[in-house]
Amino acid sequence: MTTLLDVEHLTLDLPPNADRAHALHDVSFSLARGEILCMVGESGSGKSMTASALLGLLPPGVQPSAGSIAWEGAGNLLALPDAERRRWRGSRIGMIFQEPMTALNPLRTIGDQIGEVYRTHTRLTGSAIRARTLEWLDAVQIPSPNETAKRYPHELSGGQRQRAMIAMALALEPELLIADEPTTALDVTTQAQILTLIRDLQQRKGTGVLFITHDFGVVAEIADRVAVMRHGEIVEQGEAQIILTRPAHAYTRALIAAVPSLPSAAPTAARESVTLTTSEDAASPVAPPVLRIEQVQKTYAKRSWLSKKTHAHTAALRDVSLDVGSGKTLGIVGESGSGKSTLARTILRLMTPDAGRILYRDIDLANGTLDAQSRRDAQDIQMVFQDPFSSLNPRRRVGDIVTQGPIARGEPPGQAHAHALELFKRVGLSADSLERFPHEFSGGQRQRIGLARALAMRPKVLVADEPVSALDVSVQAQVLRLLARLKAELGLSMIFITHDLRIAAQLCDTLAVMKSGSVVEYGDTTAIFRAPSHPYTRALLDAIPGRNRELRNDAQALSAA
Repeated sequence: MTTLLDVEHLTLDLPPNADRAHALHDVSFSLARGEILCMVGESGSGKSMTASALLGLLPPGVQPSAGSIAWEGAGNLLALPDAERRRWRGSRIGMIFQEPMTALNPLRTIGDQIGEVYRTHTRLTGSAIRARTLEWLDAVQIPSPNETAKRYPHELSGGQRQRAMIAMALALEPELLIADEPTTALDVTTQAQILTLIRDLQQRKGTGVLFITHDFGVVAEIADRVAVMRHGEIVEQGEAQIILTRPAHAYTRALIAAVPSLPSAAPTAARESVTLTTSEDAASPVAPPVLRIEQVQKTYAKRSWLSKKTHAHTAALRDVSLDVGSGKTLGIVGESGSGKSTLARTILRLMTPDAGRILYRDIDLANGTLDAQSRRDAQDIQMVFQDPFSSLNPRRRVGDIVTQGPIARGEPPGQAHAHALELFKRVGLSADSLERFPHEFSGGQRQRIGLARALAMRPKVLVADEPVSALDVSVQAQVLRLLARLKAELGLSMIFITHDLRIAAQLCDTLAVMKSGSVVEYGDTTAIFRAPSHPYTRALLDAIPGRNRELRNDAQALSAA
C-alpha cells in the first residue's frame, strides 16, 4: 500500500510551568492509503494533540520543536501556510471531533453546517448541496433527515449531534479521516453502523483512517494496526492482532486487562431472563425491592413555538415496571431514545409521569406534593451524572459543592466538612482537593467528585446515568471498582444506565433492556447475555464491537479444556 502519511520524530513543546515539557516527544508512525490505524492510551497521552498537529490546529503555546509530517512524501504539513492548510481541512483531511456540542455552531442549523463543507470546497448548486446533506444524514442513521437538517445543535441528543458531526467529516470523502473518539456517545447498534460507514469509505475510496479511541472492542473490530501512547510517546505499535493478543509493553497489557469482559457463551444454570410484553410479565425479585416502579408512562407533546398547537406526541415510557433489589444493581440498557434517561428523571422527581407509581418506603415519588418527612426520605435517592464537568459549578471549590447539600438539609458545617474529607478519602482523592476548583481535575477525578457529592447525602439508592462513558478504559475500571466497593461497604442499591454492554455485564445483577419506551427483556444479567430471548436484545449483543473475537477466544478456550 502507498504511504499516505509519514510522521517522523515529531516533538511538540508545552508552555512553561506545564506538568511536563512535551505534549509529544519523538513520535513516529506512518499511515497507508486504505489503512485504519487505531491510536489508544489514557487521557493526556497525546492522542488528540497528534490529531491537532496533523490538522494544523495546535492550541496556543504548543509549538513543534522537531520532526516532520510528510504527505505522500510531498513536503512537511507543518510548514504549510495557513491558507493552504484551510484548503486541506475538510477537502483532503476530515475530522470527527470528540465533543460535537463544542465543535458545532450553536447559531446555525445542522443542514447549514454540513452544507458549508460543500459551499467552501465545491461548486455544487444549492439544491445539489441540500440533496447531498440529506443523503449523509440518512447514511449516519439520523431519524427524519429533512426535519433534523432544520434543527439547531441544542435540539438534538448527544448521539444525534455526534452523527451529524460524522456526516460533516465524511461529506467530501477525504483522503485522510481523523476520528477522535467518534463513537463514545453512541449506543452499540448506531456505533456498529458508523464503523461500517467508515470501513466502507476506507475500502471504496482508499481513505486512510487515524482512529483515536479508548474502546478496545472498536480496536478489535476495525484496526489494521495499533499505536499505544503514554505521556506523549508511542510505547508500542504494530499489527492489531499481535498487539491485542500478545502485547509486549506492560502499559499495553494493563490497558487490555482493564477492558470489561463479556460472560462466556457456555451454557448456564442461572435463572432465565424474561421477555416482557406487559407489566404483569415482570420477573419477581428474590428479595423485597428497595424501589418499585409500577406501570410508569410518559408522553412528550411537541408544540409549535409560533402557534402553540400540539402537532406530535412521543411515547417516552410505556407501562414500565421494574424493581431495584436491596443492595443490588439494576442495569438499564437500550439505544438513544429508548427512554432510559426519561425513566431516571422520573425516579428523581425531575419529571412527573403521566401514569404509574414509583414507590420508595411506601412513598409514591411519581404523584402529588410530598410532606416534609417524605421529601427527606426522597433525598435517599441521589444522582451521579454523565458529564461531571457540566454538573459541577466551575466557580465554587469542590469542597463547597460536596457539602452544600448536607448543610442545606440541616447538617452542621463542621460535620459536613468532616464527612466530605472522609468521602474524598473513600473515592481516592487527597484532603487538599477540597480547596480546588473543578477545572483543576482530570475527567476521572471529576467523576469521583460527583460520586462524593452524591454520597454526601447518605443515599440508599444511586442513579448513575452513563457515569463512565467518557473515561479511559483504565480510569473507567477504577471508577467501576470504586462503585462496586462502595456498594458493598455502604449497602447501596444502584440503577446503572449505560449503552456499554460490557460494563453492564460486569457491574449489574439484573438487566432491563428498553426499546421505544418499553422494557422488552428483564432478568438476571448473565442469563440475558448467554441466552437472550428477545430479538432486539440479540441485536444489541451482536452489535458489541469485538464480540466475535471474544466469542472465538471463548470457543478456543473451551475446546482446549
